[in-house]
Amino acid sequence: MPTLYIVATPIGNLEDITLRAIRVLKEVDLILCEDTRVTKKLLQKYEIETPTMSYHAHSKLSKVDKIFGLLEEGKNLALVSDAGTPTISDPGVLLVSQVKKRFGKEVSIVPIPGPSAVIAALSASGFPASEFVFLGFLPHKKGRETLFKEIADSKKTTVFYESPHRIVKALASLSSHIGVSRQIVLARELTKIYEQFLSGSAAEIADYFTKNPDKVRGEFVVVVSGK
Repeated sequence: MPTLYIVATPIGNLEDITLRAIRVLKEVDLILCEDTRVTKKLLQKYEIETPTMSYHAHSKLSKVDKIFGLLEEGKNLALVSDAGTPTISDPGVLLVSQVKKRFGKEVSIVPIPGPSAVIAALSASGFPASEFVFLGFLPHKKGRETLFKEIADSKKTTVFYESPHRIVKALASLSSHIGVSRQIVLARELTKIYEQFLSGSAAEIADYFTKNPDKVRGEFVVVVSGK
């Protein structure tokens, strides 16, 4: 039975990869990458010579058909994203859904667990995580304010991703909706050289970035305490 492996890869530090992931990436017939140039850096570090092919949010149907053809030939494939666990706030979820719909039980889908930015941020936040709400990347415009209202009303810890272009505005919106009584933890550049954790109210962290504009860069995970 052909297998599609869902392989988690490092979110920054290339040492954060499991032995099982390295073995699988060496053994499969092809690695499907969000960006082959990004994945090549990881493969070169671990001397993995498996061929790669791009698969991302804008891949055409012909690319999906090619993947289906490889599975029909009995090939084993690995799906990776640029960083972290594929399908979690990631376009890989569409491929997995299509494979399940097309092949059913004829193709085995096997997760190879590993790094995930949402879990890493939660683990260091100090906030309850037995239950939490994950919102992925917030929409740019439509529905954005509605989500901030939902965060304000939530009794559960809430986590979302944000880009450097919108993080200051996001903190301002959070501040207006949750005030100063609710705490947040902001994780920046997780596992990378300039990894940083900031704790406090949304207004306090927004003020930090106002005074330190050089820090408004990289990738952000925002963890909001429950109501």
